[in-house]
Order: sequence, then C-alpha cells, then structure tokens
Amino acid sequence: MTGIAWILTMVLFSTVITGIGVYAWNRKQPMWFWSGSKVEDDEISDITAYNRANGIMWLVYSLPYWVSTFVGLDDVELATGIVLVWALVSIPFLILVYRWIYNKYSV
Repeated sequence: MTGIAWILTMVLFSTVITGIGVYAWNRKQPMWFWSGSKVEDDEISDITAYNRANGIMWLVYSLPYWVSTFVGLDDVELATGIVLVWALVSIPFLILVYRWIYNKYSV
C-alpha cells in the first residue's frame, strides 16, 4: 500500500511542478517566483526569454521528483531519500537561479 500512496502522491506533485514550468514557458506576461509577488511587463527586457528561462528552471527542478516517482516503484525508502536531499539542496539553489534569471532580464 505504501508504494501506491507514494506513486499517487509523487505523480501529482511532479505533475504540478512540471505544469508550473510549462505555464511559465507559455505565459505572455512575466512569470513571478514568490506567491503573491508580481513582475511587471516594464521590469523585463525580453519577456519571452525570461519566461522560457523560468520554465526551464521549473522543468529541471521537477526532474528528480519524476525520478523518485519511478524509483519508488521498487524502493520507497530510496525514493524518499532522493526527495529529501533534492528538496534541501534545491530550494536555496532555485532561489539563486531565479535571482540570476530576474537580474539577467530586468531593465
């Protein structure tokens, strides 16, 4: 039962993160990073490139979650370890990458 719960949870979570990446990639207005924040059109020099960079950031961020989803089919403990390590390492890195993207495309 644990394996089924893991798979269902991780497929849902991984799909949401991937969806954020696809949404950011296709968005016409600048994508934000923090919930509740807004990036105005006049803040960004190339909105398409900025949004694509954001989309790539989120898609890359989702990859280890997808890997752990399938690893969980065989070994839920290893998959849990992948998620925990990735979450601890990647959250600060995600913030730094977003800052780099914003600074690169800000006016």
